[in-house]
Amino acid sequence: MGVGLGVLVSTALKTLAPRLAQGSVAVPQLDATPRVVGGHGLALGRFDPRTELTALSQEWARLAAAQKGLTASGFLLVLDDGRYAQLQSDLPMPAASSIKSPILLVGLDELDRGKVRWNEPLPLTKDVMGEGAGWMANKPLGTRFPFFEAATEMIRVSDNSATNLLIKRLGGIETVNQRFQALGLPATVLRNWLPDLKGTNSTSARDLARTIALVDTGEKLSPRARDLYREILSKSNTNTLIPMGLLKGLGKGQTTTDPDDDLLADGITTYNKTGDIGIAYADAALIQLPNGQRAVAAFLVKGPFNDPRSAELIRSMAATVSRTLVGKS
Repeated sequence: MGVGLGVLVSTALKTLAPRLAQGSVAVPQLDATPRVVGGHGLALGRFDPRTELTALSQEWARLAAAQKGLTASGFLLVLDDGRYAQLQSDLPMPAASSIKSPILLVGLDELDRGKVRWNEPLPLTKDVMGEGAGWMANKPLGTRFPFFEAATEMIRVSDNSATNLLIKRLGGIETVNQRFQALGLPATVLRNWLPDLKGTNSTSARDLARTIALVDTGEKLSPRARDLYREILSKSNTNTLIPMGLLKGLGKGQTTTDPDDDLLADGITTYNKTGDIGIAYADAALIQLPNGQRAVAAFLVKGPFNDPRSAELIRSMAATVSRTLVGKS
């Protein structure tokens, strides 16, 4: 049987070889369309703005114009079909702690490359101790934190020392900036260690949205690292900006204490990271919609120190997103 099969295969190859060389036999080509999970499931989507939701963009502009003394930017993209809205989306703005989301992407990319270990100990040194948010700065110098704990606390409680630990381990500010540029995040630039209360570190609404999309569409990170990224984002303690705004757009949230939990009742899940340094507020999120589609959204506002209008403007812009994409009021 083995000899017979060998003769048949050999004969077939001899017959097909000239036709392959002449191009008369079609060779299967790779499909450039978004990969579909399970053959009939939901596509992964891509970062490809195609059709502007003009009315939504105009509504954002109207909301921002009504708040004198505030500068706002925003970007939304539905990954599945390319619908998008924008307001000064490429304008570099003070990043505050929202820059921690791109830093997490770089860190997990290094994990994928085998350049760092998930449980690698990172020693607390004086140069990385950051005041403000977090608890790691309260530990004695020389305390060693595993990479996974620093990455998680950087997002969960926005720990500034944890962020600086990662920046240092990833090669320092200039090296991390080079990685941002390679990822296609031109407005995202580290200039100082965290907390950066003067707002010298910058990013843009489009960059923040693209950061999350690079992971969710599978363009960056392995499936395991992608799951880690999403899991860590889900631990963020602050959900009073985009999540609260989405709930507001559904006509709810007046007395809520947990916007994320209340959004689940409407089939909406958010994974977000905020920023707040008083003169600047930011939030960026992956939004899973009731129809199974996913969108990325980011908003940044700069204004007077601790002006409550800044956070409220982000919530108002997010509210228009849920009204547009979910269709409730």
